[in-house]
Amino acid sequence: MAEDDNSGNEMAEAARRALRRAEENRDNPEPSLGSRLGQIGVLGWTIVVPTLLGLVLGRWLDKQAGSGVFFSAPLLMLGAAAGMWFAWRWMHRET
Repeated sequence: MAEDDNSGNEMAEAARRALRRAEENRDNPEPSLGSRLGQIGVLGWTIVVPTLLGLVLGRWLDKQAGSGVFFSAPLLMLGAAAGMWFAWRWMHRET
């Protein structure tokens, strides 16, 4: 008989946990697929824009100095690094 009481308590506790999870999911729903795709797009542009700005600035400086890719390559890398840093900060921002 003690086993029946124990299994009844376990079932009641499982039901309470399921109810709590359902309430939490109702209060904090999972973002939609469209929202997730939008976040990926923003993240991509956060990396691409500084990279391209670094490349454009580097090409302009190379044209002014007549120096091949002396400025383009490092500014491309700096732009990409800045973009990745901005993306990392955006992903880890507090909501």
